[in-house]
Amino acid sequence: MERNAPPDKTAVTAPAGAPVSDAPGLLDGVPRQRGPRESLDAGVRESHPVREPRLRTPPRPWRLLPTPTGTPFTFGYAVVLCVTSLISAYADPALVHALLQGSSTDVAHLVRTPGLVLVGSALWVAGGVASAFTIGFVLVLTALERRIGGLRTAGVFLLGHVLATLATEVPVGLAVLAGHLPDSSLHRLDYGVSFGVAAGTGALAGLLSPWLRVPLLAVFGGMLLQDLLAFTDPMTNWGHLIALAVGIATWPVLRRWRVKRAVGS
Repeated sequence: MERNAPPDKTAVTAPAGAPVSDAPGLLDGVPRQRGPRESLDAGVRESHPVREPRLRTPPRPWRLLPTPTGTPFTFGYAVVLCVTSLISAYADPALVHALLQGSSTDVAHLVRTPGLVLVGSALWVAGGVASAFTIGFVLVLTALERRIGGLRTAGVFLLGHVLATLATEVPVGLAVLAGHLPDSSLHRLDYGVSFGVAAGTGALAGLLSPWLRVPLLAVFGGMLLQDLLAFTDPMTNWGHLIALAVGIATWPVLRRWRVKRAVGS
Protein backbone atom coordinates (compact mmCIF):
# COMPACT_ATOMS: atom_id res chain seq x y z
CA MET A 1 0.00 0.00 0.00
CA GLU A 2 1.54 3.26 -1.08
CA ARG A 3 1.71 6.27 1.26
CA ASN A 4 1.16 9.80 0.05
CA ALA A 5 4.41 11.82 -0.12
CA PRO A 6 4.61 14.77 2.30
CA PRO A 7 4.07 18.17 0.79
CA ASP A 8 7.15 20.14 -0.33
CA LYS A 9 7.84 22.80 2.35
CA THR A 10 10.10 24.86 0.10
CA ALA A 11 7.42 25.61 -2.38
CA VAL A 12 5.35 28.59 -1.34
CA THR A 13 2.51 29.67 -3.51
CA ALA A 14 1.80 33.37 -3.41
CA PRO A 15 -1.84 34.35 -3.38
CA ALA A 16 -3.24 35.79 -6.49
CA GLY A 17 -2.61 39.50 -6.91
CA ALA A 18 0.14 39.70 -4.19
CA PRO A 19 3.19 41.84 -5.09
CA VAL A 20 6.44 40.03 -5.79
CA SER A 21 9.80 41.48 -4.64
CA ASP A 22 12.34 42.16 -7.38
CA ALA A 23 15.37 41.95 -5.04
CA PRO A 24 16.92 38.52 -4.65
CA GLY A 25 17.17 37.04 -1.19
CA LEU A 26 14.12 38.83 0.24
CA LEU A 27 11.09 37.05 1.61
CA ASP A 28 7.71 38.16 0.43
CA GLY A 29 5.30 39.36 3.04
CA VAL A 30 7.95 40.08 5.75
CA PRO A 31 8.18 43.84 6.44
CA ARG A 32 11.29 46.06 6.95
CA GLN A 33 13.94 43.83 5.38
CA ARG A 34 17.28 45.23 4.35
CA GLY A 35 18.08 45.23 0.71
CA PRO A 36 21.60 44.97 -0.69
CA ARG A 37 22.02 48.75 -0.94
CA GLU A 38 20.83 49.35 2.60
CA SER A 39 23.24 46.73 3.96
CA LEU A 40 26.13 48.42 2.13
CA ASP A 41 25.21 51.86 3.48
CA ALA A 42 24.96 50.47 7.00
CA GLY A 43 28.45 49.02 6.72
CA VAL A 44 29.85 52.35 5.57
CA ARG A 45 28.20 54.14 8.48
CA GLU A 46 29.59 51.65 10.95
CA SER A 47 33.13 51.94 9.56
CA HIS A 48 33.01 55.78 9.80
CA PRO A 49 31.41 56.64 13.14
CA VAL A 50 30.36 60.22 13.76
CA ARG A 51 32.80 62.08 16.01
CA GLU A 52 31.36 63.76 19.02
CA PRO A 53 32.18 67.48 19.44
CA ARG A 54 34.95 68.32 21.87
CA LEU A 55 33.96 69.67 25.22
CA ARG A 56 35.11 73.21 25.96
CA THR A 57 37.79 73.64 28.61
CA PRO A 58 36.30 75.28 31.69
CA PRO A 59 37.72 78.70 32.61
CA ARG A 60 40.78 78.66 34.84
CA PRO A 61 41.12 82.12 36.44
CA TRP A 62 44.23 81.11 38.40
CA ARG A 63 46.16 81.10 35.10
CA LEU A 64 45.98 84.90 35.16
CA LEU A 65 48.59 84.88 37.93
CA PRO A 66 52.28 83.89 37.56
CA THR A 67 53.58 80.58 38.89
CA PRO A 68 57.16 79.35 39.43
CA THR A 69 56.80 76.57 36.84
CA GLY A 70 54.37 78.05 34.34
CA THR A 71 55.75 81.59 34.11
CA PRO A 72 59.15 81.62 35.85
CA PHE A 73 60.29 84.98 34.42
CA THR A 74 57.20 86.89 35.53
CA PHE A 75 57.06 85.13 38.89
CA GLY A 76 60.73 85.76 39.69
CA TYR A 77 60.54 89.37 38.53
CA ALA A 78 57.42 89.94 40.66
CA VAL A 79 59.25 88.63 43.72
CA VAL A 80 62.10 91.08 43.10
CA LEU A 81 59.65 93.96 42.76
CA CYS A 82 57.98 92.97 46.02
CA VAL A 83 61.35 93.05 47.81
CA THR A 84 62.31 96.47 46.41
CA SER A 85 58.84 97.80 47.23
CA LEU A 86 59.27 96.72 50.86
CA ILE A 87 62.66 98.41 50.93
CA SER A 88 61.26 101.67 49.59
CA ALA A 89 58.38 101.53 52.08
CA TYR A 90 60.23 100.64 55.27
CA ALA A 91 63.93 101.49 54.80
CA ASP A 92 65.50 104.76 55.85
CA PRO A 93 64.26 107.54 53.53
CA ALA A 94 67.79 108.83 52.89
CA LEU A 95 68.91 105.35 51.83
CA VAL A 96 65.87 104.91 49.59
CA HIS A 97 66.49 108.28 47.90
CA ALA A 98 70.14 107.38 47.30
CA LEU A 99 69.18 104.04 45.76
CA LEU A 100 66.56 105.59 43.50
CA GLN A 101 68.87 108.42 42.48
CA GLY A 102 71.59 105.94 41.60
CA SER A 103 69.14 103.87 39.51
CA SER A 104 67.62 106.82 37.67
CA THR A 105 67.83 106.80 33.88
CA ASP A 106 68.38 110.53 33.54
CA VAL A 107 70.82 111.90 31.00
CA ALA A 108 73.69 112.25 33.46
CA HIS A 109 73.53 108.58 34.52
CA LEU A 110 72.94 107.32 30.97
CA VAL A 111 76.14 109.03 29.86
CA ARG A 112 78.24 107.60 32.70
CA THR A 113 76.77 104.13 33.40
CA PRO A 114 74.08 103.35 30.80
CA GLY A 115 73.90 99.59 31.33
CA LEU A 116 73.76 99.79 35.11
CA VAL A 117 70.96 102.35 35.30
CA LEU A 118 68.89 100.75 32.53
CA VAL A 119 68.81 97.53 34.53
CA GLY A 120 68.64 99.15 37.96
CA SER A 121 65.74 101.46 37.08
CA ALA A 122 63.60 98.44 36.14
CA LEU A 123 63.94 96.98 39.65
CA TRP A 124 61.70 99.58 41.27
CA VAL A 125 57.98 100.27 41.12
CA ALA A 126 56.83 103.88 41.01
CA GLY A 127 53.73 104.20 43.17
CA GLY A 128 54.12 100.98 45.14
CA VAL A 129 52.78 97.49 44.65
CA ALA A 130 49.18 98.73 44.52
CA SER A 131 49.74 100.99 41.50
CA ALA A 132 48.02 100.37 38.17
CA PHE A 133 51.28 99.52 36.42
CA THR A 134 52.13 96.91 39.06
CA ILE A 135 48.82 95.14 38.50
CA GLY A 136 49.33 95.48 34.76
CA PHE A 137 52.82 94.01 35.12
CA VAL A 138 51.46 90.83 36.72
CA LEU A 139 48.51 90.32 34.38
CA VAL A 140 50.13 91.37 31.10
CA LEU A 141 53.48 89.63 31.46
CA THR A 142 51.83 86.45 32.75
CA ALA A 143 49.56 86.29 29.71
CA LEU A 144 52.42 87.13 27.35
CA GLU A 145 54.80 84.57 28.85
CA ARG A 146 52.21 81.80 28.59
CA ARG A 147 52.04 82.49 24.86
CA ILE A 148 55.64 83.10 23.80
CA GLY A 149 57.82 81.89 26.69
CA GLY A 150 59.94 83.57 29.35
CA LEU A 151 63.04 84.62 27.39
CA ARG A 152 61.00 86.24 24.62
CA THR A 153 58.79 88.01 27.14
CA ALA A 154 61.91 89.38 28.81
CA GLY A 155 63.14 90.54 25.40
CA VAL A 156 59.91 92.42 24.67
CA PHE A 157 59.94 94.04 28.11
CA LEU A 158 63.59 95.08 27.84
CA LEU A 159 63.13 96.37 24.28
CA GLY A 160 60.29 98.66 25.29
CA HIS A 161 62.07 99.78 28.46
CA VAL A 162 65.33 100.68 26.68
CA LEU A 163 63.91 102.25 23.51
CA ALA A 164 61.32 104.37 25.32
CA THR A 165 63.95 105.55 27.81
CA LEU A 166 66.39 106.57 25.08
CA ALA A 167 63.64 108.17 23.00
CA THR A 168 62.71 110.46 25.90
CA GLU A 169 66.11 111.18 27.43
CA VAL A 170 68.26 111.72 24.33
CA PRO A 171 66.19 114.73 23.16
CA VAL A 172 66.63 116.26 26.64
CA GLY A 173 70.40 115.93 26.38
CA LEU A 174 70.39 117.48 22.92
CA ALA A 175 68.18 120.32 24.10
CA VAL A 176 70.60 121.06 26.98
CA LEU A 177 73.52 121.09 24.57
CA ALA A 178 71.65 123.49 22.32
CA GLY A 179 70.87 125.78 25.24
CA HIS A 180 67.10 125.28 25.14
CA LEU A 181 66.95 123.60 28.57
CA PRO A 182 68.91 124.28 31.77
CA ASP A 183 71.60 121.93 33.04
CA SER A 184 69.31 120.83 35.86
CA SER A 185 67.30 118.86 33.28
CA LEU A 186 70.15 116.35 33.14
CA HIS A 187 69.39 115.23 36.69
CA ARG A 188 65.97 113.88 37.62
CA LEU A 189 64.34 110.75 39.06
CA ASP A 190 63.32 108.38 36.30
CA TYR A 191 62.73 104.74 37.26
CA GLY A 192 60.07 102.03 37.20
CA VAL A 193 58.63 99.23 35.09
CA SER A 194 55.96 101.26 33.31
CA PHE A 195 57.74 101.41 29.92
CA GLY A 196 58.19 97.64 29.88
CA VAL A 197 54.57 97.07 30.89
CA ALA A 198 53.37 99.38 28.11
CA ALA A 199 55.47 97.48 25.56
CA GLY A 200 54.18 94.17 26.90
CA THR A 201 50.59 95.39 26.62
CA GLY A 202 51.08 96.39 23.00
CA ALA A 203 52.74 93.07 22.22
CA LEU A 204 50.05 91.02 23.96
CA ALA A 205 47.29 92.76 22.02
CA GLY A 206 48.66 91.30 18.78
CA LEU A 207 48.26 87.76 20.10
CA LEU A 208 44.64 88.16 21.18
CA SER A 209 41.46 87.79 19.15
CA PRO A 210 40.08 91.04 17.67
CA TRP A 211 37.23 91.29 20.18
CA LEU A 212 39.81 91.40 22.98
CA ARG A 213 42.55 93.29 21.11
CA VAL A 214 40.48 96.36 20.24
CA PRO A 215 39.11 97.03 23.76
CA LEU A 216 42.54 96.48 25.31
CA LEU A 217 44.24 98.99 23.03
CA ALA A 218 41.34 101.44 23.30
CA VAL A 219 41.28 101.42 27.11
CA PHE A 220 45.04 101.40 27.67
CA GLY A 221 45.81 103.85 24.88
CA GLY A 222 43.03 106.16 26.07
CA MET A 223 44.48 106.12 29.58
CA LEU A 224 47.93 107.07 28.25
CA LEU A 225 46.52 109.88 26.13
CA GLN A 226 44.58 111.22 29.10
CA ASP A 227 47.77 111.31 31.17
CA LEU A 228 49.57 113.11 28.35
CA LEU A 229 46.85 115.75 28.06
CA ALA A 230 47.00 116.34 31.80
CA PHE A 231 50.62 117.48 31.22
CA THR A 232 51.82 116.48 34.68
CA ASP A 233 54.88 114.56 33.41
CA PRO A 234 54.94 114.86 29.61
CA MET A 235 58.31 113.16 29.16
CA THR A 236 57.19 110.00 30.95
CA ASN A 237 53.78 110.11 29.27
CA TRP A 238 55.39 110.27 25.82
CA GLY A 239 57.60 107.36 26.86
CA HIS A 240 54.53 105.25 27.64
CA LEU A 241 53.06 105.90 24.18
CA ILE A 242 56.40 105.14 22.52
CA ALA A 243 56.72 101.88 24.47
CA LEU A 244 53.18 100.89 23.45
CA ALA A 245 54.10 101.52 19.81
CA VAL A 246 57.24 99.39 20.24
CA GLY A 247 55.12 96.51 21.50
CA ILE A 248 52.71 96.85 18.56
CA ALA A 249 55.66 96.84 16.15
CA THR A 250 56.65 93.36 17.40
CA TRP A 251 53.40 91.70 16.25
CA PRO A 252 54.81 89.95 13.14
CA VAL A 253 57.73 88.48 15.08
CA LEU A 254 55.60 87.43 18.04
CA ARG A 255 53.08 85.65 15.84
CA ARG A 256 55.87 83.63 14.23
CA TRP A 257 57.26 82.82 17.66
CA ARG A 258 53.87 81.64 18.85
CA VAL A 259 53.48 79.34 15.83
CA LYS A 260 56.94 77.84 16.38
CA ARG A 261 56.18 77.35 20.08
CA ALA A 262 52.90 75.59 19.28
CA VAL A 263 54.57 73.31 16.71
CA GLY A 264 57.44 72.52 19.04
CA SER A 265 55.12 71.56 21.87
